[in-house]
Amino acid sequence: MLNARPKVQGKVLLLPVDKIVPSAHQARTHFDEQEIARLALSIAQNGLLQPVSVRPGKKKGEYELVAGERRLRACKLAGLAEIPAILAQRDESQAAALGLLENMQRQGLDPFEQARGIREVIALWGCTQEEAARRLGIAQPTLNNKLRLLALTDEQQAYCVDHGLTERHARAVLRLPEAEQRSRALAQFAAKRMNARQADEYVERCLQKKPARRRAVPMVRDVRIFVNTINKAVRLMVDAGVPASATRREGEGYVEYTVHIPTASVARKDAVRGVADPARQNEPATVGAPGCSA
Repeated sequence: MLNARPKVQGKVLLLPVDKIVPSAHQARTHFDEQEIARLALSIAQNGLLQPVSVRPGKKKGEYELVAGERRLRACKLAGLAEIPAILAQRDESQAAALGLLENMQRQGLDPFEQARGIREVIALWGCTQEEAARRLGIAQPTLNNKLRLLALTDEQQAYCVDHGLTERHARAVLRLPEAEQRSRALAQFAAKRMNARQADEYVERCLQKKPARRRAVPMVRDVRIFVNTINKAVRLMVDAGVPASATRREGEGYVEYTVHIPTASVARKDAVRGVADPARQNEPATVGAPGCSA
């Protein structure tokens, strides 16, 4: 039967594995089961060479894992009842940062797990990116580049991981302005097995492509006749002393004319003055033609 109180073995405690709970700030979301199985076999044969790190848990007699979740899982798989652990007096933010650093140093996290872990410790610390870089011991440009990866959608992040695309591949597509362009580029990287340099060159070619110009659609002959008819009608009204006017607007696949014709009484008064008063006009009358929208 296991002793409820941990045995002190130098600076290392032997703790029951069922009293150690995972960290709430574990950055890793994917664990390689085959790798854990190999580690469990090694532990069963040689013991655990490097203790895990824990801190006092929220419940009495419970410990929260700070670093070493793969080792803890492998020990459970190997059937160990107790596990050597170093008890660390860490607050929540320190524990999250320590777990993140261990995973980053072991290169066990994918780039997006690293970025999410960094974002979490920055939130826990309530500090700037510059301060976080200093405390994590990494260059600020490196930290900034990792955080930029989170601009990709969850689907794009998962695609990178599933298809073995690197952080360089992910950063390359961030230069593309639209999510759809980024997804197409990632698919091309994977399909053509592009390395990071080829990915950068592919994105550069995409950026250099000019958007296709919208070609003006020529009017069919009958529509031109109707448009000319409208223009001629407006000129005739003006020549007759009616201060009519017309505005033209072209849209996608149509031409829109708006013709303003003052009422007869207003037209007579304006004709006397020789000036049309647009403020006294009624609602505009519209003249349409096939292929035109009034």
